[in-house]
Amino acid sequence: MDRDPKPVTVEFEDGIAWVTLNRPEKRNAMSPTLNRAMTEVLDSLELDERCGVLVLTGAGDSFTAGMDLKEYFRETDGLPPIPSARIKREATDWMWRKLMYYAKPTIAMVNGWCFGGGFTPLVACDLAIAAEEALFGLSEINWGIIPAGNVTRAVAAVMRQRDALYYIMTGENFDGRKAAQMGLVNEAVPLSELRERTRALARTLLKKNPVVLNAAKLAYKFCRDMPWEISEEYLIAKQAQTISSDPEKGRQQGLKQFLDEKKYRPGLEGYKREKASKK
Repeated sequence: MDRDPKPVTVEFEDGIAWVTLNRPEKRNAMSPTLNRAMTEVLDSLELDERCGVLVLTGAGDSFTAGMDLKEYFRETDGLPPIPSARIKREATDWMWRKLMYYAKPTIAMVNGWCFGGGFTPLVACDLAIAAEEALFGLSEINWGIIPAGNVTRAVAAVMRQRDALYYIMTGENFDGRKAAQMGLVNEAVPLSELRERTRALARTLLKKNPVVLNAAKLAYKFCRDMPWEISEEYLIAKQAQTISSDPEKGRQQGLKQFLDEKKYRPGLEGYKREKASKK
């Protein structure tokens, strides 16, 4: 019998897809069933026009407590290599392979507990807003294990070395305010304001040219580990690709509105977007 009939839910609101990990009785711990469901949801929303921005959050008082210790670890320990590898691949596929380079903007809305394996999808999202009351922890050291499954890599990508090592080595918890101070999330707000602040951020992203927005985030994620010389060549090519594939012709519109019509102020506001169908 399926113990998680609806481990992930999706709610649409004016271009925002609210994707919720839905195992509140387990603090949204990520089971093999939930991981398969998340892969299906991400694949579906990638082509769904109702989704302009994806917000990932958790049901109840948790974002996610990490990997399900019973269903993901203990119950899979004795499996043969192939099915065991598949279960692990299904987890990592959505947590960073798909989410890190997703075709649409992503925001992690951390409403409560975020532990262990939850750091990977948190960091994989483009942006993150946390409740000040949210509780974070890299508690693996207390269980006699290390933050694996790319958790350590995720933490290393956004946190300073001293901060990361402190919490990895002590297993101590910290709140949303501290997470914002360390750069793990963009900002922290009171829990009562979390959804509205996340909604406002999503609406800001929805106003941007979607092709250019996707290219901009991918350009950053790919070039940050490149040598400067290679990065320059890559960004020149990426810019040309973006211009040629943009149905809105954003660069052309922006230059026209700034130079000819004098109604666009770069750095202060975006160019007035026109739908491709009207061109």
